[in-house]
Amino acid sequence: MRRYRHVLVVLLMLVAASVAGEQALRLAAAARHQAGKQLAAAPDNAASAAAFTALLPVLRHPRCMNCHSRGDFPRQGDDEHQHTMNVRRGLNGEGVAGLQCSTCHQDQNLVGEHMPPGAPGWHLPSPQTPMIWENLSDRQLCELLKDPARNGHRTVKEIVGHMSSPLVRWGWHPGEGRTPIPTPQGDFLAKVKEWAARGAACPGETGPTARTDASPVKE
Repeated sequence: MRRYRHVLVVLLMLVAASVAGEQALRLAAAARHQAGKQLAAAPDNAASAAAFTALLPVLRHPRCMNCHSRGDFPRQGDDEHQHTMNVRRGLNGEGVAGLQCSTCHQDQNLVGEHMPPGAPGWHLPSPQTPMIWENLSDRQLCELLKDPARNGHRTVKEIVGHMSSPLVRWGWHPGEGRTPIPTPQGDFLAKVKEWAARGAACPGETGPTARTDASPVKE
């Protein structure tokens, strides 16, 4: 009987040791994973600025520039000509009385070549923060995007969210007769997130990285 109890105790000790070992391995793996995540998101001005530079072909593509060019009106086409029908920005970026953006632009593209394009929330930036980046340098454009006083009172995190919104994603599916953004959307979004995670640094920046914790104030 004593021998049986001794064997049972030994077996229980071995099981306990095995469970403890497995738990220790899981904890170690979790710690390594967390450390890897922290390392991947460590501030790095050079990597962040390089990621932003990779975004520029998209930000300066006509699908973006037609809403972010100079003037109190949107633009059209690959040649970025002024919108026809005397369309204006209006008090909140949604057009003027009698000619709202939603009059023609629905939640999706209308079928047919050069028919009105559409996406949820179709509008221009408001006149208070028009987000015009025509003729800005790379660094000036970057600074505009992360400045709450000029970007619609958004944090960097909210700018990342805007870059993945339906209105921005429309640029890859602009409808018949329009040139879509050639940069793969997945690559663009990955670079946006890398830019923010690495510190939201700008090309040519040598000082501390930008804060990304500004209190969000939505329009």
